[in-house]
Amino acid sequence: MSLPTQPDAYSFTRYLSAKRSVDDRALNRHVYAALQSHVTAQLAALDRPLAVLEIGAGIGTMVDRLLAWNLFGDQRDGVHYTALDAEADNISTAQARLASRPEWLSLRLVTEDALAFAQRPEQQQYDLLIAHAVLDLLDMDRALPLLRRLLRPDGSFYFTINFDGATILQPAIDPSFDTLIAAAYHDTMDTRIVDGLPSGDSCTGRHLFSTLPAHGFRIAAAGSSDWVVHAIDGEYPEDERYFLHFIVQTMAGALRDHPHIDARAFADWIKQRHEQVSRGELIYIAHQLDFFGIAGS
Repeated sequence: MSLPTQPDAYSFTRYLSAKRSVDDRALNRHVYAALQSHVTAQLAALDRPLAVLEIGAGIGTMVDRLLAWNLFGDQRDGVHYTALDAEADNISTAQARLASRPEWLSLRLVTEDALAFAQRPEQQQYDLLIAHAVLDLLDMDRALPLLRRLLRPDGSFYFTINFDGATILQPAIDPSFDTLIAAAYHDTMDTRIVDGLPSGDSCTGRHLFSTLPAHGFRIAAAGSSDWVVHAIDGEYPEDERYFLHFIVQTMAGALRDHPHIDARAFADWIKQRHEQVSRGELIYIAHQLDFFGIAGS
């Protein structure tokens, strides 16, 4: 029987869909339980719809997840949910995926950069702010003050899948070369520039313990949310084989023409990693952290 082959082309929207099952396993249940307890109390106390804003909402998988996990429980006054993403393709995919939803959920899908949205004059404030796999792409000292403005004084936040400095690929190919590649890959996160400004941090997770309180976000719960992807009897769950091919190809793009990595050795390393995925051998672990809390002073 022939092995699955590497994809001929890559789609970011398919990647976002493929990582749904990975994220579902990874999200920290202690942190989610703290969120659910708070939202339940909020819904009981409010005499109006709960106002939720999600930034970097992608194709709407968090909306799907929160409905499936019954975050909003039995409805009395409804939920107004604004889902924001800078990519029009993501928003159009979300519109199609979320066309069928509960009547009590008022959903607004917006194509806009999160920080530009936060700087709108007379911007609305929200009861709950969600950022899923987003904050490690931003400069925290610039982004967090703007995001804090989006929360009501007693609002809450749920910031999940924040990368925290560990990328593990097994089996090893060449341990010293593997380590070099992981370090160089993390360095691309630390030196990323978007629109002329720093954007990202390979240790965002641990740094949020200090940067969140410094910018008015009081942490109430935190915990690990590691991605752990492996095959069972040679088969990956759901579409996770594609997810892994996408991760390997992302590393290839990030480190192409790197001045301190031998190009031919790196091309062979990438080829071997794709082959490991095709054979159901690759194990991928990424260390991440989740946070829940309340808007502070």
